Amino acid sequence: MNGVINVYKEAGMTSFDVVARLRKILNTRKIGHTGTLDPDAVGVLPVCVGNATKLCDMLTDENKEYVAVLRLGISTDTQDTTGRILSRDTSVLKTLSDKEIKDTIMGFVGSIEQVPPMYSALKVNGKKLYELAREGIEVERKARKITIEEIEILDIPQQELDGLHNLSIEENDPEAVNGIHKIIKLRVVCSKGTYIRTLCHDIGSKLGCGGCMQHLERTRVGRFTLEDAYTLEEIGTIKDEGGIDSIIIPVDIIFDKYRSLYVLKDGMKLLRNGNKIPPELIREYDADKVNGGFEPGCSYRIYGEDGLFYGIFDYHSVRKCFSPVKIFMPEA
Repeated sequence: MNGVINVYKEAGMTSFDVVARLRKILNTRKIGHTGTLDPDAVGVLPVCVGNATKLCDMLTDENKEYVAVLRLGISTDTQDTTGRILSRDTSVLKTLSDKEIKDTIMGFVGSIEQVPPMYSALKVNGKKLYELAREGIEVERKARKITIEEIEILDIPQQELDGLHNLSIEENDPEAVNGIHKIIKLRVVCSKGTYIRTLCHDIGSKLGCGGCMQHLERTRVGRFTLEDAYTLEEIGTIKDEGGIDSIIIPVDIIFDKYRSLYVLKDGMKLLRNGNKIPPELIREYDADKVNGGFEPGCSYRIYGEDGLFYGIFDYHSVRKCFSPVKIFMPEA
């Protein structure tokens, strides 16, 4: 069993929990996910099975799309509504117009620097930041360059503060029922390494009123979309009904944007050993195309004369060969 399953991660479980449960459902050990989602976050989590686990790092590098709910007027230690309130400021928020809020939010589009949050799985001296944070220890984190490709403001409703859902506050806190707050729904397309919690926090800081993330749903990872994702329960049912192959995306389809070529019989030993292959042992699948015209530095899908997919190769014009980038050796 080799390929990628587009899992819809539900709230209350970690990405590791998803992998552990899927391992039992599919009765296989070789499984890996392609990018961590916080336990309270939901959405698209592509999971690689079998030799597709070699794809994990490549899919982690893909751009992602999220729909997030930003709550202005509140700052927390976790930068979301599960954390301890550090500050609350509705007085500044009352003076802000929707235009000021929109202009500030759109100012985050582009290449920016972002400091990873303390409540994250990044490691410092071998210890995860969230472990240090739980001990009350805060360490300096270096800002990292990320790219916010798009931000779309989906909604800016204004509501009375009649309780801060999911926030860690006392029921009798008088400030919890004072003033107004804004909840803003955003669609964000971003590069790998982006923390949407931190984006929400930084927007609030820039506005001067504070902000935190109330909800997060990942709607896309590369080619994997929300519409094509399956819950673990749905995957279990499909497996029991014998239809699991229908939802596993073959590895070569992930690379369908690359031109596909195949290796002649005389080059199969080189291919199976993961060696470089001279272009004279390569042919086009499309008989109407003239063989050749290989572009230097471009990646190609390489199949064997047996019709099986073997991996991604780059063409080097100077060395006159196809060199392996990622091998997905077919099972014997």
